Amino acid sequence: MPEVKSTCCYCGVGCGVVIEHDGRKITGVRGDPDHPANFGRLCTKGQTLHLSAGTSARVLFPELRRGKSGARVRATWEETLDYTAERFATIIRKHGPDAVAFYISGQLLTEDYYVFNKLAKGLIGTNNVDTNSRLCMSSAVAGYKATLGADAPPACYEDIAHTDCLFISGSNTAFAHPILYRRIEDARRANPNLKTIVVDPRRTDTAREADLHLAILPGTDVALCNGMLHVLVWEGLCNADYIRNHTEGFEAIRETVREYTPVAVSEICGVPAEDIVKAAKWFAESKATLSLYCQGLNQSSNGTQNNAAVINLHLATAQIGRPGAGPFSLTGQPNAMGGREVGGMANLLSAHRDLANLQHRAEVAKLWGLPDVPARPGKTAVELFDAVRTGEIKAVWIACTNPAQSMPDAGPVCEALAKAELVVLQEAFANTDTARYADVLLPATTWGEKEGTVTNSERRITRVRAAIPPHRKSLHDWAIARDFALALGEKLGRAEDAKRLFNYPTAESVFNEHRETTRGRDLDITGMSYAMLENDGPQQWPLAEGETTGKVRLYEDGRFPTPSGRARFADTKYRPTAEKTDARHPLHFNTGRLRDQWHGMSRTGRVARLYNHVDEPVLAMHTRDMERRSLKDGDIVRVSSRRGSIAVRAAASDEMRPGQTFLAMHWGSQFMNSAGANALTIPAVDPVSKQPELKHAAVQVEKLELPWQLVIMRMVSAEEAPRLLAGVQPRLAGFGYATAGLFGRDDPAVILRAASAAPMTDAALAELDDLFRFNNARCMVYRDARRGISKRIMVEAGRVTAVRLTGETAARDWLKEVMIEHTSAEAVRRWVLAPVSTLPAAISSTRGRIVCNCLNVSESEIMAEVAQGADLPALQGKLKCGTSCGSCVPELKRMVAMRKAA
Repeated sequence: MPEVKSTCCYCGVGCGVVIEHDGRKITGVRGDPDHPANFGRLCTKGQTLHLSAGTSARVLFPELRRGKSGARVRATWEETLDYTAERFATIIRKHGPDAVAFYISGQLLTEDYYVFNKLAKGLIGTNNVDTNSRLCMSSAVAGYKATLGADAPPACYEDIAHTDCLFISGSNTAFAHPILYRRIEDARRANPNLKTIVVDPRRTDTAREADLHLAILPGTDVALCNGMLHVLVWEGLCNADYIRNHTEGFEAIRETVREYTPVAVSEICGVPAEDIVKAAKWFAESKATLSLYCQGLNQSSNGTQNNAAVINLHLATAQIGRPGAGPFSLTGQPNAMGGREVGGMANLLSAHRDLANLQHRAEVAKLWGLPDVPARPGKTAVELFDAVRTGEIKAVWIACTNPAQSMPDAGPVCEALAKAELVVLQEAFANTDTARYADVLLPATTWGEKEGTVTNSERRITRVRAAIPPHRKSLHDWAIARDFALALGEKLGRAEDAKRLFNYPTAESVFNEHRETTRGRDLDITGMSYAMLENDGPQQWPLAEGETTGKVRLYEDGRFPTPSGRARFADTKYRPTAEKTDARHPLHFNTGRLRDQWHGMSRTGRVARLYNHVDEPVLAMHTRDMERRSLKDGDIVRVSSRRGSIAVRAAASDEMRPGQTFLAMHWGSQFMNSAGANALTIPAVDPVSKQPELKHAAVQVEKLELPWQLVIMRMVSAEEAPRLLAGVQPRLAGFGYATAGLFGRDDPAVILRAASAAPMTDAALAELDDLFRFNNARCMVYRDARRGISKRIMVEAGRVTAVRLTGETAARDWLKEVMIEHTSAEAVRRWVLAPVSTLPAAISSTRGRIVCNCLNVSESEIMAEVAQGADLPALQGKLKCGTSCGSCVPELKRMVAMRKAA
C-alpha cells in the first residue's frame, strides 16, 4: 500500500503522520516515528484521521447565489470567480478597499496564508484580513512582543525532559495537547523530583495529576502571578544579576507587586496563601522551570497582561534561555504559528513586521514591488463582524473557518452574515454553521490532498504532502486566492500588476517568496527549502542562509530583539473579568475542549467512535449548585446569559467549584438546536491583542420542563452518516431541546435526542420516520395512545438496525448497546415492544461510556477490574487500555484513585 508522510491537521503539537492510500482514497494513518514532534505517537483524533477522510460531506463544486434570495446553484470555477471578482470590484470602486474583508484560519497552510495576505494588503489595499487565530493566540503574540520583543516562543518540546518544575497555566494539556502530555508523563517517570503546578479553575485531568493545583477563580491570573512575584521579591528569590544585565522595567513592577501580598491575593484568587508561597518558591528554586500555557490565559479581556505576568516570573528568576526553562505558549491550531509568520492578521505584515511601523511597511512594499502598503489598521475578528453587521464592510471572504459557531456572542455574528451584501465561503466541508450564509461557496482541498508547510508550537516547520488528488472540483486554498486575484486584477484595471504579484505556479514558489521576506528578521528561514525539509526532515526557525540546522531555543545569550537588547518587565495590574455575576446571572461560565473532538466538529463529528467518550453536550456543575436548583444528572436545563440561552443536559462534576459551570466548545447548530456555547459568551476583547474573553461569562441555570421525549437511532454507512445528520439538522430547531450525533465504532449510527413540552404532531413524526427510513415491512410498531408512547424497531438480517422511541425513552441506552454490539434481535424481540423498558434478561449489563477509544475498553469493564483491586499496570496488562495513544491514562489513574479513596 503506498504511503506518504505529512502532518496531523488538529492541534499545534504538529505530529507527523504516515498516510496510507490506494491512489484514490486514504485507507489508514499512523504516527511518523521519525517526526521529532511525536516520534510515532498519535492521540485518539490523529489515529482516526483516515475515518474522517470520506467525501460525503464535502463541497463538491462551486456554488453561486445571485442576490440574497433563492438557493445556490452549481457553477463553473470560471463563472464563479468572474462573478465574485465583479462584485468585489464594484464594492471597492464604490466604497473603497476597506469595504471588503477576509477572515481566514490557523488551519490553512503557510502558503495559503501568504497569498491571502498579499491579496488583501498588496492588491486590494486593505488591512481587513484577520484570522480565527485572533480567538486563540493573539494575546500570546502580544505578551511575547511586550516583554521579549518578538513573537517567538523561546522554548521547545525537548525542554519538558530537562525541566525540574513545570508551571501549567490555563491549559488542560491532557485533553488539548495529548501527545505533549505524553512527554510530561515520560519526564515525570524519568525524574520523580519534577514538580508540577497547574493553574486552572477546574480540576481537570491535568490538574488532578499535579503536585500543586491552584484552582483560582476565573480571570484572576494576573493577581496570582503578581502575588508569586511579590513572594520572589520579598523572599530574596529573584536573580538580581540577570535582572540587572538583561532586563529593564523591574522597578515599576516591583513597586506594583508590593500590594499583592499572599494574603491579599488569596482573597482575590480563592486559593490558600500558603499555596501561592509554595508555587513561587518551587518556580524560583528549581534548577529549570518551564511554563506551558494556552487558552485559559489567552481568551481573556486581560489576555496580554496574563501572558506578560507569567513571563515576568521567568525574567525575575532567569528561568529562560537554557534547557528546561522558559515561557512556552502552546498553539491551539495546526498552523497558527505559520499564519503569524506571514503577517496574516490585521495588525501584522510578513515576517513578524508591525503594520504600524513605517519602515516595516516600506520593506514589505519593496519586497512586493509596490509603492506602498496600506497604513490604516485593519479590523480584527470581533471588529470585522461588527462592521459587516453595520454595513461598513459590504463583502466578507471566509476561508477554512466557521465564525457562525466559533465567534463570541454568535447571534449578532449570524445577523451580520445574513445582512452582508456578499459572503464568500471557501471550505472543504458543506455542513458547517457558516455554510448556510454563503452566497458563493468554493470547494477547497483538505488534509490528505494539500501541499505546503505548517509551523508547530516549537517553531518547527514541516512539509505537508498530498496522498491523493483533490476531490472533485476542489482547488488548493492558495490557488483559489491566486486565481481570484488574477480575476480581480482584470476587473480593477490592474491585470498586469496581478499577474506579476501572483505569479505562483506551485506552492513551493509561494514558500520561496515568503522565505525571502524573512531575511534578516527574527524568524529568518532563508537557509530552509522544500528540498531541505524533504531530505532532512522538519526544521526549527530561525535557520538563516548558510546554516544547516535551526535554533533549538532562543535567548541563550541573554540578548533580546528590543531596541536596548534587553527583555522588558511588563507592569501588570489585575483587572476583573469583563462581565460580573449578579443575582440574575449568578454562575461563572467557562468553555474548553474535550479529549476526542476538535473545534466545530466538521471533521471529528463525522467519526462515530469519537463520540464514545462524550456523546452529547453537557453542562458540568457543582453538586451544590445542582441541589439548589433541584437538578439531577441528565435533567435538561436552560443556560442563559445576557446575550442568549441554550438548552442542554446538566451533570454533576467534581471538576467544578461552587458557582462555576463548564460546557465544551465543540457543539454548534449542526449538532444541537442552538449555536452552542457561543450563544452565551461575550464579545469583550483585550485592549492590546483584541482577543475576546471566551473563557468567562455570567449565566443562570434553570430546569426546563420538557416531558415529551424522543430518541431515534439508525445504523448507516460511514458515507451516509453525514448526509443523514445534514437531513436532521434543520429539524432540531423544532424542539425545546435537541442534539444529534453519532455512536458506534466500525459501523456508525446516527442518533437524535429531543424533548418538547408537548408531543410532536403525527405529520411531523411521519417526516422523521421517512427521513430515518422506518416505513417498510421490516419495521415493528408499538403504540400506546393513552400513555403517549410509541416505538418503532427495525430488524434487518437478524439485527436491530434502527429504533424510534417517543414519549418514554428509558430503553435508549440498552437498545443503543444492542445496536453497537450486533446483539441478535431474537434475544430482545419480546422486550423491545413491551409496555415497559426494563433491561431484558438476555442483556446482563450495558458497557456504557468508552474510556479507551483506541482499544474500545468501556468504563464498566475498567471499574469491574478496579473493584477487584486492579491498579494501572494491571488494567493495562489485562484490558490493554491506555497502551496505545495513552490519552485515557489520566482518566484510568483517576478511576483507580477514586476506588482507593472509597
